[in-house]
Amino acid sequence: MRRSGRAALSVLCSSAVVLGVAACGGDGGGSEDDANTITWWHNSNNEPGRGYYEQVAEDFEADNPGVNVEIEAMAHEDMVDRLEAAFQSGDLPDVYMERGGGELADHVEAGLVRDLSEDASEEIGTIEPGTLAGWQVDDKTYALPFSVGVVGFWYNTELFSQAGITTPPTTMEELTAAIGTLKGAGITPISVGAGDKWPAAHYWYYAVLRSCSQDVLQDSTTSLDFSDPCFVEAGEAVQAIIETEPFNPGFLTTPAQEGATSASGLLATDQVAMELAGHWEPGVMQGLTEDGEGLGDRTGWFPFPAIEGGQGDPEAQLGGGDAWAVSQEAPDAAVDLVKYLLSDEVQQGFAENDMGLPTNPAATGSVNDPALAQLLEVRDAAPFIQLYFDTAFGASIGGAMNDAIALLFAGEATPQDIVDATQEAADQEK
Repeated sequence: MRRSGRAALSVLCSSAVVLGVAACGGDGGGSEDDANTITWWHNSNNEPGRGYYEQVAEDFEADNPGVNVEIEAMAHEDMVDRLEAAFQSGDLPDVYMERGGGELADHVEAGLVRDLSEDASEEIGTIEPGTLAGWQVDDKTYALPFSVGVVGFWYNTELFSQAGITTPPTTMEELTAAIGTLKGAGITPISVGAGDKWPAAHYWYYAVLRSCSQDVLQDSTTSLDFSDPCFVEAGEAVQAIIETEPFNPGFLTTPAQEGATSASGLLATDQVAMELAGHWEPGVMQGLTEDGEGLGDRTGWFPFPAIEGGQGDPEAQLGGGDAWAVSQEAPDAAVDLVKYLLSDEVQQGFAENDMGLPTNPAATGSVNDPALAQLLEVRDAAPFIQLYFDTAFGASIGGAMNDAIALLFAGEATPQDIVDATQEAADQEK
């Protein structure tokens, strides 16, 4: 059983408690024949992010004569699919996004990722150790996190007000009541892109975080034991939400972020009141509205509610982030690009364009969006941040877990089925 480095990969930490973390292409990585060309894949395919990264590449080229940066941006889901294919073939882009956790550990074991511990030591020193831990294996750093955030409910403040809801729900009972109130006002309460599975899976992840103690969660990462009753109880809490029928019509096939009819698109265009999503949501919504504003000043956010009787800390959050990694066969100039992407200048521009939650402390004051600024406060105040389970446990366990959760949303699985499918996949890893 290979578990080296994984204990520190299960949890993202705020500055308060350091425990450890943590979500396009060309034709693959650079070659020895063209050491001055860098291929860079990213998922900022909407403005202003797409244009900003193009300018960043031009500035880098100007500072490094003879170096050519080839960028290709695409939707997140497309990027994930192409990266998966690249990992299978071993033909990676030079610079790409790593999500950390068990996924990174697998890539490191396969010899696909470059160790940045020495080459980027100065940049590594600016990042909070608890945040950085999600991209370390055996105390070596293999990627530099540039955006780390948390998941919660993004909501339309105007629709909440229209329904007479003045305070966001803080418990499951209050969430159920809010769903009923919104439905009574003729408003679809929640959108979910269950067609992509992971948005639905976030409900179970969060319910586990609220139902299980931190000790149980940490132990499960190394023991791969899911026998504690809290895992089934979490599924029961999610099932109770599903039974209120809060979601958009056709939610089982709805995509997460692509197009106006996606879960994010429905929220951005006033078709639903809220959506459970990560820190990327404001930027995604901006790219899905004609005016480029998304919800604008109607954007609200609240954390996943507490579960009555749950053993989890209601202040803990689910989250993760993205980090720039360099493929093993990339030219040395790719390392220089990644270091530049973590510079004060680039991270400040990243924050000013509301592209995410920067990890460079010099850029945290540059976040303009009030909702994102609120998330920064939540992130830094959380006792710990649980990394998305499919990332923390890796593709095999995470995939089985997500498949079973999707079946629960479809009414074709029980809370116990989720645990059984997860345990079966975990047993094959031992």
